[in-house]
Amino acid sequence: MIRVLIADDSAFMRKVLSDLFKSQSDFEVVGTAVNGQDAIEKVKKFQPDVLTLDVIMPVMDGLNALAVIMEQCPLPVVMVSSTTQKGTNETIRALALGAVDFVSKAGGAISKIDTIKDEILVKCRLAAKTHARRNFAASKPLVYKPATTAEPTTRRVEVKRRTGFVLGQKPTINRVPAATAPVKRIIPGTGKKIVAIGTSTGGPQALQAVITRLPGNLPCGVVVVQHMPAGFTKSLAERLNSISEIAVKEAEHDEIIKPGQVYIAPGDYHLRIVPAGGGERKIALSQEPRVGNLRPTVNYMFDSASQFGRDLVSVIMTGMGSDGCEGMKKVKATGGYSIAQDENSCVVYGMPKAVVDAGLADEIRPLDKIAEAIVDAVRR
Repeated sequence: MIRVLIADDSAFMRKVLSDLFKSQSDFEVVGTAVNGQDAIEKVKKFQPDVLTLDVIMPVMDGLNALAVIMEQCPLPVVMVSSTTQKGTNETIRALALGAVDFVSKAGGAISKIDTIKDEILVKCRLAAKTHARRNFAASKPLVYKPATTAEPTTRRVEVKRRTGFVLGQKPTINRVPAATAPVKRIIPGTGKKIVAIGTSTGGPQALQAVITRLPGNLPCGVVVVQHMPAGFTKSLAERLNSISEIAVKEAEHDEIIKPGQVYIAPGDYHLRIVPAGGGERKIALSQEPRVGNLRPTVNYMFDSASQFGRDLVSVIMTGMGSDGCEGMKKVKATGGYSIAQDENSCVVYGMPKAVVDAGLADEIRPLDKIAEAIVDAVRR
């Protein structure tokens, strides 16, 4: 039995969601809350398995409530979001804070519950099986200290709104990053490499942990497929860009992939990486049929990127299902390098598990070590 708490300032929504969950034999509604403060108190009182949390509420909104809950009494949370720009931006922030997933209110309010009831039930069932954890990635700037006694040539760079990184020779695995002055070192590399990252449930939080640790002078581009509906990927890219040293943007069709830039596939578009002449690569977007009800898909991206052979560094992170595994087979067959997130740091150990179980992972790393693994692979 999945014990669910519903937090929404709308009496109508509380009634609709309560009736929906009560109609299912595997759910029990343990209570409802009318605002964020009420939600915090009732989470502590009832200790539910899942919380559905509205984003915009009086007294205390969903974001502030979520921050307190993940700090004091973490549990799986599914956000209930509007599709307005404000609702979209705040949903991305909620996912970065540790929410497992979200459900969009069509037109800003759920007036036709039948159109999304299956989505609500599926996401809450999945959430109940996930690992709730605090988002350590957003807590403080992350700076690498090189493990070397020799002092390489350095150059000091001031980057607006971004945190500097220090990168020397290969870091020691499992070493805790140490704070130091904002100095960054030039990373060796041919410039021919390309990094492809695939993720799904828990991905926004995982991407924040990885991308904020990548240096701005990474000598290659990074392409990301995150399972997410249209309208949300732009907000995700803008948020990551605002807190990272490396530049981040939503990908555009026919865009040349440049070093020191992260490109996130737009929701509802498949993304391929294709040659552009002169040794360059570019992004090709399409709305070809969904694969396993997904668009974009990680398999689609990995399949296209596999043509770059040893120049490809592929990364698979938290997510339900096995998207990415078939594409990773082609990556390995052509000599590409693969990094998988470990089970303990995944919100959902599905996509990485499929790759690991198939024997396709060159490295298995906890979330806070994946950026180091990427930089090391790019250097080779």
